[in-house]
Amino acid sequence: MNGDQQPGIAMSEDDAWKFLEHTHFGRLALSVANAPDIFPINYLAHHGRVLIRTNPGTKLASLTVNSSVAFEIDGLTENEAWSVVLRGTARVVESQTEIEQLSELPLFPWLQTLKYTFVEITPNSVRGLRFKLGTEPERY
Repeated sequence: MNGDQQPGIAMSEDDAWKFLEHTHFGRLALSVANAPDIFPINYLAHHGRVLIRTNPGTKLASLTVNSSVAFEIDGLTENEAWSVVLRGTARVVESQTEIEQLSELPLFPWLQTLKYTFVEITPNSVRGLRFKLGTEPERY
């Protein structure tokens, strides 16, 4: 790649949020004791935050040890690919009032399981890139 080519075209933060609001599957990246892990999750982007539902386990335990997370979504069309990465702070929702409000939102487990724990991710940064697809350029 020469100096004139860019790997991607930056999205505005508003455009990145539009992708977050219209996509419902992503990957949550966590790290505890220098051991990173990634979890595929369904989610809901709502009022400038990302919401997930989960159960006790590795993901929830990791979030309580280190609340700094990264969240990524991506997609592909015939001519373009895109990626949005959100970095933020996760918190387990414990207030019964908040839990009741969140229970009214269209956020449901994809698996046939009950998930009672809501986690809210508040972003510190959101960035998105679009990539034009094409063939590899000539080298010479």
